[in-house]
Amino acid sequence: MALFELADLSRNVSKKVKPKSQKASKKAASKSKASSSAKTEGKAKKGRLIEFYGTECSHCIAMQPSIDRLQRETGLKVEKIEVWHNEANARMMQSYDRGFCGGVPFFYNEGTNEWICGETSYDDLRRWAMGKKR
Repeated sequence: MALFELADLSRNVSKKVKPKSQKASKKAASKSKASSSAKTEGKAKKGRLIEFYGTECSHCIAMQPSIDRLQRETGLKVEKIEVWHNEANARMMQSYDRGFCGGVPFFYNEGTNEWICGETSYDDLRRWAMGKKR
């Protein structure tokens, strides 16, 4: 499956909030620069990795060995959130998805705002988790 990038919502929010002082503004700007260059070779950008899934979903079940391998080999954790039997979780998935996927499994990387819709290869899953472009 293809790897896609969502718009960075944090930029939209930061435009609406004015810092209390010029010093705070400079600090926020340097923090923003640091977070955009936070990825170092071999390490993932910081941010939660999420898999939205359905308990009975055959595609979600098929992805489990790749997720297990990813966590074992990289030390990264993929947070699993069940959406077929939990309305609050389904609404949370919709807030991340915004109509781009509409199904499960749906993987979202909060560090890069990249997502994967559906089953994918281990190599694509690893690139997504590590914040690397194809």
